[in-house]
Amino acid sequence: MANDDLHRPGAAPVAPGARLGAGRAVLVVEDEPNIGEAIRFILRRDGWDVTVLESGENIKATIAALQPAVMILDVMLPDQSGFDILRALRAAPPTKNLPVILLTAKGQSASRDLAMECGASAFMAKPFANRDLLDAVRNLVMG
Repeated sequence: MANDDLHRPGAAPVAPGARLGAGRAVLVVEDEPNIGEAIRFILRRDGWDVTVLESGENIKATIAALQPAVMILDVMLPDQSGFDILRALRAAPPTKNLPVILLTAKGQSASRDLAMECGASAFMAKPFANRDLLDAVRNLVMG
């Protein structure tokens, strides 16, 4: 996976060892419990307040309640596609600018292209490196 898939152009580098979450909310929508918990662990160590949903069922209410700084969204969910969720988020004024990292087990360029067409802020293929995920979250929120 290339790092240029993870960062916005011109994002400021982050000092190694800095804890930058400062209690900001991150919403993770991931149906694989092990992956959701791994993401929670990685981000909580950096100070982020992480909520994990296993489907897109209550996503609008959860976003309204949490006001997350960033969202990490799996493409393949049990009830609907992450692409469809992202399209709906981009069509709604309250969430049209919410930074969204799209995760997929399929790292092909077609998936990456569709993610960007749907309005993804960043795209990551699974498996991902912990540092790459943390850097992507930091850069989208603070970059």
